[in-house]
Amino acid sequence: MEKNHLNPSRINRLYCSQCNTAYDYRTAQTFATCCGKPLLISYDLDTDFPISRIKDRPNTIWRYFELLPVLDEANIVSLNEGMTPVIQLEKLAARNGFDQLFLKDETNNPTGSFKARGLSVAISKAKELGIRKCIIPTAGNAGGALAAYCAKANIAATVIMPAHTPRVFKDECFLYGAELVLIDGLISDCGKKAQEMNKEGAYFDMSTLKEPYRLEGKKTMGYEIAEQFDWELPDVIIYPAGGGTGLIGIWKAFNEMKALGWIKGPFPKMVAVQSAKCAPISEAVKDPIHWKENFTPEATIANGLAVPYPFGMDLMLDVLSASNGETVLVNEDEIMKGILEFTRKEGILVSPEGAATYIAFQQLLGSGKITEGQKVLLLNTGTGYKYLENIIH
Repeated sequence: MEKNHLNPSRINRLYCSQCNTAYDYRTAQTFATCCGKPLLISYDLDTDFPISRIKDRPNTIWRYFELLPVLDEANIVSLNEGMTPVIQLEKLAARNGFDQLFLKDETNNPTGSFKARGLSVAISKAKELGIRKCIIPTAGNAGGALAAYCAKANIAATVIMPAHTPRVFKDECFLYGAELVLIDGLISDCGKKAQEMNKEGAYFDMSTLKEPYRLEGKKTMGYEIAEQFDWELPDVIIYPAGGGTGLIGIWKAFNEMKALGWIKGPFPKMVAVQSAKCAPISEAVKDPIHWKENFTPEATIANGLAVPYPFGMDLMLDVLSASNGETVLVNEDEIMKGILEFTRKEGILVSPEGAATYIAFQQLLGSGKITEGQKVLLLNTGTGYKYLENIIH
């Protein structure tokens, strides 16, 4: 991206999300070894950082540079990710007797998904820290994004992916020059393989929330949502939650912007949508202690929702609690119905995960939990074109 002599990053602290123990943000970190929980990053958020400072910057996630963890802008690895459009879904809204229904469409990101945001920041930080090899377990999109950004940064990438993932996800890893390892099972099985391959510590592990940098890239969705809605947040945000980094990141961004004085008023109700075939958040809401024992995860056409044991579960539950939010489950037939309604009414081929948010909207509207007059935002996390192998038989 074009550099414009940004102000220094305002990062001031890296800390355990459970016990608040501080870690050195100037060295490479993974997760909080004190509690076995994710690490979080905080920034100096005093009010001498006006919104006007970002107004004329390039339309990428790096317009928020001061609120990201890269210390030197020379280390930015960017493919012009971010500032994806917010689209008013007039026909789908009218079909449901509704008015203000919107979609933030992450399709326009590099490699076709929101994963580009997190991997741009994480690989930029890897470059800054002198990391030469990265490894990632993935349901699909994160692997392609890692491969692309590592290619640009001249960092070796190893991607571990379920064998049943559509071929296009595998092909893009090959084309970007990543080493691809296929595993029978879900992303949790890929995570075990990543740990096995990395037992000597040869790689930097980019597993979801087992490092603190991808979250910072994902939170830029929250900054953009506020900016695109003229700094007045929607009433409800419906998000397809697998690993949950985006859900947690959006909420983190809202809190940062409130501290900066950029936004006021109430925060949105946050809704986490999951596949009925793999719904750990729903199980954890019912039984926070024994949730891992209470369900048998299965594969779904929404690959990104097949995350049976998310490392950031506690943080997701915190967001749902703080926002008076909830989880909604959708089945495979409903996801297909959502895809077809999007394509045939709005001309948008959303991912199965994105389609799931529309079905969740319909469920919430039907039960009276969303009411006319509210402003509702759906998140489409990536292009549906990558999933044609799953959805066309």
